[in-house]
Amino acid sequence: MNYDFIFDQAIQRLHAEGRYRVFIDILRNKGAYPDARCFAGHNGPKPITVWCSNDYLAMGQHPKVTAAMEEALHNVGAGSGGTRNIGGNTHYHIELERELADLHGKESALLFTSGYVSNDATLSTLAKLLPGCVIFSDEMNHASMIAGIRNSGCEKRIFRHNDAAHLEELLAAEDPNVPKLIAFESVYSMDGDIAPIHAFCDLADKYNALTYIDEVHAVGMYGARGGGISERDEAAHRINIIEGTLGKAFGVMGGYIAADTKVIDCIRSYAPGFIFTTSLSPVLVAGVLAAVKHLKESSAEREAQQAAAATLKRMFREAGLPVMDSTTHIVPLMVGDPVRAKKISDILLAEYGVYVQPINFPTVPRGTERLRFTPGPAHTDAMMADLTSALVEIWDRLELEFRKAA
Repeated sequence: MNYDFIFDQAIQRLHAEGRYRVFIDILRNKGAYPDARCFAGHNGPKPITVWCSNDYLAMGQHPKVTAAMEEALHNVGAGSGGTRNIGGNTHYHIELERELADLHGKESALLFTSGYVSNDATLSTLAKLLPGCVIFSDEMNHASMIAGIRNSGCEKRIFRHNDAAHLEELLAAEDPNVPKLIAFESVYSMDGDIAPIHAFCDLADKYNALTYIDEVHAVGMYGARGGGISERDEAAHRINIIEGTLGKAFGVMGGYIAADTKVIDCIRSYAPGFIFTTSLSPVLVAGVLAAVKHLKESSAEREAQQAAAATLKRMFREAGLPVMDSTTHIVPLMVGDPVRAKKISDILLAEYGVYVQPINFPTVPRGTERLRFTPGPAHTDAMMADLTSALVEIWDRLELEFRKAA
């Protein structure tokens, strides 16, 4: 058996399809986001502007967050020292879980090492605890949700994206006595669209199903206190389990769920992805705690980010660039080809100091490859105008199609 040959072939397939991924070697400049330094392809660091970060509100750079992390480092040291059950539980963890439960109007919350783990561990464990459970999953759900559903070993039904009518067809065809769970996201991060939360909750009430919402791309971003789309749409009380991340709008790292105490106790007690994992460093938890508390009180960052996203969408549309329709802070620019998407990204970085990653399969379906821009509060109108001009020049150079004005 030639193992090297097998691995070589696997990598060559990615190159042939134009979707081999390259990590860009950069360092962000503290306090100067979105400015950064790139170390790839030239002598010494080159100044660049970051346009694709999921640190949507630049909270990873916020003075309150960095100060809290520095204080925790000097107070308790670097690591947690173990799992939550054995040595890895700290007052920081408990306080953050209280803040997150309060953020979503739930009784309890539970921290995980990432949003991926929180989805995988919770969905797989929850379905195993419910005898004969059937999970109804939106076809565009994140890979971590799909992994959790698969790892549960339960029956699943896939409904068309954000299609309440199709979901009802599937629910109506199921045995009324079988436990049911409807799993969906609030903001879908590659298209920037939003789920019809109340319609799904109405169906859950009608067919006696539990609801599970992934608010990863919405927590911190929407609602008066940053509770997500479920807070903005006054639907949080109708959702059984709310899942979120601490690595995007909150700017640090980690994941969590918020729910009734009984549900949290079950996941805490049964989920291997929680039980057997070293807990988050208290330094990270302290930073998140500062970010959550700040965004509960301040809407300035959210408002500035939404304004920047609206401006960039308008500039792209006026320039005839194929910006996708989006009602959220995500600004996707359709390319439709992995090789061209990578080429545009490479030119932007090398010639214009603009860093945006191409988004390819399996993150998005083949033929829908795109560039995904996430303008933040610190991206100025001048930066956006320069970016638009650069894209127009590249579109002309590569003889790509512009969108005709409506």
